[in-house]
Amino acid sequence: MLLENRLFESLSIGDTAEAIRLCTADDLYIFAAATGNHNPLHLPGQDGDGDGQAEALVPSAFAASLISALLGTRLPGPGIVTLAQDYVFHGRAHAGEELVASVTVTGLEKGDGAGVVTLDASVTRRSDGAPILGGQVRVQAPKTSYSVDGAQLPGLVVRRHRHFEALLARAEPLPSLRTAVICAESAEAMSGALLALKHTIITPVFVGNPGRIAAVAKALHADLDGIEIIAAATPQEAASRAVALVHEGRVDALMKGHLHTDDMLRPMVNSQTGLRVGRRLTHIFVMDVPGLDHPLLVTDAAINIAPDLATKMDIVQNGIDLARSIGIAHPRVGVLSAVETVNPAIPSSMDAALLSKMAERGQITGGFVDGPLAMDNAVSMAAARTKGITSEVAGRAEVLVVPGIDAGNMLAKQLAYISHAEAAGLVMGAKVPVILNSRSDSSMARLASCAVAAVHHARMQAEQRQDAS
Repeated sequence: MLLENRLFESLSIGDTAEAIRLCTADDLYIFAAATGNHNPLHLPGQDGDGDGQAEALVPSAFAASLISALLGTRLPGPGIVTLAQDYVFHGRAHAGEELVASVTVTGLEKGDGAGVVTLDASVTRRSDGAPILGGQVRVQAPKTSYSVDGAQLPGLVVRRHRHFEALLARAEPLPSLRTAVICAESAEAMSGALLALKHTIITPVFVGNPGRIAAVAKALHADLDGIEIIAAATPQEAASRAVALVHEGRVDALMKGHLHTDDMLRPMVNSQTGLRVGRRLTHIFVMDVPGLDHPLLVTDAAINIAPDLATKMDIVQNGIDLARSIGIAHPRVGVLSAVETVNPAIPSSMDAALLSKMAERGQITGGFVDGPLAMDNAVSMAAARTKGITSEVAGRAEVLVVPGIDAGNMLAKQLAYISHAEAAGLVMGAKVPVILNSRSDSSMARLASCAVAAVHHARMQAEQRQDAS
């Protein structure tokens, strides 16, 4: 959009400008952060007046700022100085509504300098025309001509995790997932499980040293009444006991506590007593990246170090299955490499091409698979167009399959620590979901991991019932 102003000499009585703005929840968060006004009446999900309902009212000052934006970008445009405002606020708008801001020139005062412009101003709700704001404003007209490409101006991304909020909303009404927490002997492991219990997402069973578990609960001031505790002397014993609980039908999911990942996985891959169901165990990060309009899955960044083609096939299929569970009907899988063309000197590009062809032939099902794709043309439509790549996946991948654990770990941590993403972690390929979190994960990440496990388990159970019938 071109931002261009109008000097006083070019203005006439009756000149008008109008802009339509959809007020989003992110707008309210941005306005609160910028002004310091955290009135709960204006924050999504908050009950500011105690009536039991979340208001998410658009602040009156936000409505007035729409007039300021129209004056500063359209009429008269860049370079104005506001001299006076006189507004009456007739009504209130809510997040999710479209507002129409308009200004009309009603007076022109030629004097020293650039001249003064008087304008009538109004803001109405687009759906029914209801008035939100009305009044008058006086501005000093721009003194010099100005024109700039609006695309060059800085943007803003809100650090908000709406995709995880949606997952929690889906998981909370489901039956609570019976979950064995292996070595619930650290504050992080216990608090994450108790938070998920509070949200009715899981019913935890703590497996580990009872003395250490009690000590952690005391430090957290946590009440463990009603929570089953199964004694295990060592991490290895706790992991084996948790696997046995799955076979006994006493739990429907496993959750990593205070133990090494290798110790947790070892009994799961045992050929006689383990939990594998035909595929390799693979790890998937479900990431909520601020500014991205869908969850982003990254796999495998935690278990398979240098996967061969057969393992990558399982990695892709597991990624598709989990993406479907969290609500992506036809997942788009981008198989990453350093380049977007097949190069025999780059093995990952060869594997990517083969996986894409395997999906075309029905050896991988349930989603669209394309590769090789470099990171830019996997997630950016502009980059894909520049490179001349046209496919269902290019520029809009929802699942990213990395060449190996190094690339996956770096990508996931870049998203978390630079792009401020939250990451839920789940291991697929086992009889039950396996919740795998890092010790540095936030409470939201741990809660989201439990929610991902719950919605995936619910889909698997529904499919099993459908197959049985």
